[in-house]
Amino acid sequence: MRQRKIPAVFMRGGTSKAVMFHRHHLPEDQALWPQIFVAVLGAGDATGRQLDGLGGGISSLSKVCVIGPPSRADADVDYTFVQLSPKSEHIDFSSSCGNMTAAVGPFAVDEGLVAAVGDRVAVRIHNTNAGQLIISRFPLDEDQAAVDGEWIVPGVSGQGAPVRLEFQHPGGAATGRLLPTGDSVNVLDVLGVGPLEVSMVDAGNPCVFIAADALGLAGTEMPDALDAQLQLLNHLEAIRCSASVAMGISDSMEAAAKIPGIPKVALVSPAQSAATLSGDPLDESECDITLRMISVGQPHRAIPVTGSMCAAIAAQITDTVVNRLCRPAAAPDDIRIAHPSGVARVGATVTQQKGKWVADNAVLYRTARRLMDGHVYVSAARTPGLLAD
Repeated sequence: MRQRKIPAVFMRGGTSKAVMFHRHHLPEDQALWPQIFVAVLGAGDATGRQLDGLGGGISSLSKVCVIGPPSRADADVDYTFVQLSPKSEHIDFSSSCGNMTAAVGPFAVDEGLVAAVGDRVAVRIHNTNAGQLIISRFPLDEDQAAVDGEWIVPGVSGQGAPVRLEFQHPGGAATGRLLPTGDSVNVLDVLGVGPLEVSMVDAGNPCVFIAADALGLAGTEMPDALDAQLQLLNHLEAIRCSASVAMGISDSMEAAAKIPGIPKVALVSPAQSAATLSGDPLDESECDITLRMISVGQPHRAIPVTGSMCAAIAAQITDTVVNRLCRPAAAPDDIRIAHPSGVARVGATVTQQKGKWVADNAVLYRTARRLMDGHVYVSAARTPGLLAD
């Protein structure tokens, strides 16, 4: 059989990359999407290299975004995020990707989905995975999304035009509650680990926060060092699955294992000096807290946007693991989170209303760039649901 082709755009958003599709270029029946996305990215590769597709062999480079007309009146576009695993054919629609959210606004403008004139534009994005509204603000250059600028995203070489992302009411994205258990801290009895104090917070994406020293870690370990510790990764997966059940995301450990995208796992430690992946020194005075995050079973080489947002919100909730370890003088509108590639800065507004914690918004900046557009080719034999051109 010959191949099928689908119009697509390949973009970087923050520290991630994804294949971007128009909704109308995909089958109406979403049950047919997984076979297409697996073929496009080369997922399910036992080597994890994704050589037969556009995936990059790690979770942050194995993503798909689908953009279409808005399904709610207060949005300009709908954005559906899909996470794929390099080594399996599992498709996860349950999580969202903040890094790739930075690419959605520029895609919508450049593809003519949103009219834009002048120097700047605001695109209202409805993330269908979590039912969230995000406002994306960025500069224009000849009525297209500007690319050149001076904003630096740690983990991305060079500079670019800043994309301001304003997440509206990000709490309860997956569970309906900012604190899914109702408590700032809980003790999980984890098989192979024992009793472990954690904080489970749902903002942007649900996350389970663990003090690094509770697992015998310094908190400044690099991704490759964490990845080399198979027993540690197994323990972290057991913690993730236990948290998934406790948060109400899954009803069993077995069901939790089938939803690898959430909750994210974060190892938390105080602000401390360390080297970054590029070898540059990072002084403890430059950050308020240190995080190492696990996403889809892999240590992240930077930090997911939703993870940094959730951490910034958790830092303001009394007695969470993050709150205890964060620098007391940290400014709520500029919390500095150290990660393997540098420092992420996030602002968040958190209040108490009728005795409950509420996340009003979170704000951060990323850059984005269109890398390629044209058609992506997939084997007709692997995608029987895709009609001939």
